[in-house]
Amino acid sequence: MNRQAGQGTDESVALRIEVAGRPLGYVRRRLRVLPHGLDEVLAAGQPVLPPAGRDGWLLRSLPRARLAVLSDQAKGWLVAVRQEYPRHHIPMAGQGFDDWWLGFSSKTRSALSRKARRLADRLDGGFTVQSYRTSDEIAEFMAIAGLLSGRTYQARLMQAGLPTDQAGVAHAITAAALGNIRAFLLFAGGRPIAYLYLPVERDVLIYSHLGYDPDFADLSPGTVLHVEAMRALYDEGRFRAFDFTEGDGAHKAQFGRASVPCADVLILRPTLRNRAALAMMRGVDAMAARAATVLDRTGLRARAKALIRR
Repeated sequence: MNRQAGQGTDESVALRIEVAGRPLGYVRRRLRVLPHGLDEVLAAGQPVLPPAGRDGWLLRSLPRARLAVLSDQAKGWLVAVRQEYPRHHIPMAGQGFDDWWLGFSSKTRSALSRKARRLADRLDGGFTVQSYRTSDEIAEFMAIAGLLSGRTYQARLMQAGLPTDQAGVAHAITAAALGNIRAFLLFAGGRPIAYLYLPVERDVLIYSHLGYDPDFADLSPGTVLHVEAMRALYDEGRFRAFDFTEGDGAHKAQFGRASVPCADVLILRPTLRNRAALAMMRGVDAMAARAATVLDRTGLRARAKALIRR
């Protein structure tokens, strides 16, 4: 049975041209953006495209199993898979923290416990974790974590820091009043060194923002905080799942317990302007892939990522 995809929004989209997550420029097009939430990703059936935007569609996190049917629907258009990745998530219904914790290998559990002990031992007075959920608490969280967010590489290089502008804070406070925000801060000696910010949609936790003070990067504060946050979230007994959303990563793969192969798909009208833009994006992607292969062969990829994040 076919299922109608969400209608999405018709908006001006800046399509990033990037290498190793660092933007080199943008191509702006008017697209109907169709994001796929976790429930849509897990549902059966095939998508039916709504009317296109002026230049086409952008489908985020489309299950790869539906790509062939989608390509048939878009015959005559320019179809490009911009990135492919496993959509990681944690099924939480009917489970507790111990169920999730035992999903790690004994070696990984030992390593995670060592990280927490090392963090406590290295910091004068150890560390504490504070949770935030009410409107007043979230207002406090945004004020504290917002300052920390500005120092993270996510904010500096990827423009992906916490939404601490007036509109972003107001939205967070309103969502908190409805019970739809969970947030956590890790403190060392009274100083915040890591934060985790999780909107809630239909009892699914959304992995929105995780960041940490770069001065403490060698102590893995974000990892330690996430483990402690999972303990508190399971204790609530409310949530159906934890959704790591779009994109892959070592942290998502390690903490997740299930995944669905997905892709971000760009569908453009076959104009000369769009053909040129797509050729440029594909050229940069190919160049980046060749560079990544060389770095992998020489064992320098991790060092290159560290330099980019400075």
